[in-house]
Amino acid sequence: MSEQHPSVAAVSVPDQQNYDGLVFPLVLACQSPDATLAATTAWVASQRTALEEQLTQHGAILFRGFPLKTPHDFDAFISGFDYPNFAYKDSLSNAVRTNFTERVFSANEAPADVTIYLHHEMAQTPIYPSKLLFFCEQAAETGGATPLCRSDVLYEKLAERCPDFLRACEEKGLRYTNVMPSVDDPASGMGRSWQSTFRRETREDAEARMRELNYTWEWLDDGCLRATTPQLQAVREVAPGRKTFFNQLIAAFKGWKDTRNDPSKAIMHGDGSPLDRDAVILAAEIAEELTFDVPWQNGDVALVDNYIVMHARRSFTGKRKILASLVAAETCGVVS
Repeated sequence: MSEQHPSVAAVSVPDQQNYDGLVFPLVLACQSPDATLAATTAWVASQRTALEEQLTQHGAILFRGFPLKTPHDFDAFISGFDYPNFAYKDSLSNAVRTNFTERVFSANEAPADVTIYLHHEMAQTPIYPSKLLFFCEQAAETGGATPLCRSDVLYEKLAERCPDFLRACEEKGLRYTNVMPSVDDPASGMGRSWQSTFRRETREDAEARMRELNYTWEWLDDGCLRATTPQLQAVREVAPGRKTFFNQLIAAFKGWKDTRNDPSKAIMHGDGSPLDRDAVILAAEIAEELTFDVPWQNGDVALVDNYIVMHARRSFTGKRKILASLVAAETCGVVS
């Protein structure tokens, strides 16, 4: 006999936001203290369609109080959704990660004092996930929240406050430049090597891969690679009449800084023209005003629609262990 599904209810949390009568994020809490992992996974599978509809409406769902403790528990929880996996090794992300299962890996392992600014995951590359899942194995002693920002709401605010800048972003798109090291640099939030990023061991093979992706590049004397993306979208239409500010503009402008990278040289419009610095600063300020900080508790899972919601990471103290998983996007390019 199959186990009874856990009782689950929508609950409120402090500072939860409300847009057009919809809370952000939606918080679903397990009300069954004796719920098992098997019953939880079965519940997810049974509610898959409803959860997908809620995710599209709310942008993010926080699951709380479910019996999840380990990376493998998290993997089992994800399996209930039956999502197509986007393995981290197949991504062009610039962060160093550690894999625990084929679909579960560490969130950005940048040092605790480093702030990671708001962004849509991998929007600085031609290949990006449609959804993200985060799992709190261990909450930080202090800080360490994951800020979430409704990017469709940000788009509407930018249309009011700086329409010319928004129009330039929408019409011209963006290009990103990143200097990649020759070996992984875990001390940086963007320290993934070019070999790991492109999954190629030689310069010649890396160049062939970049040609496929329409990148331009320059090899530096120290073995690092300065790579520039093709023109990428800065605005995405997620439904008729609903657009989002879909990019990594804020993260690149404020946070792409390490011994190799200068944020002032990291991003430009798709035609090579410079960004309006004051407008970028204003966009970052508005986005910060719109953020909800996920107050992590051990066992929490956050499901995020990557097309609708940006995320970030606050600095922290103590040990923090947040894991992540990516869901493949149907419209992404094929990785070979």
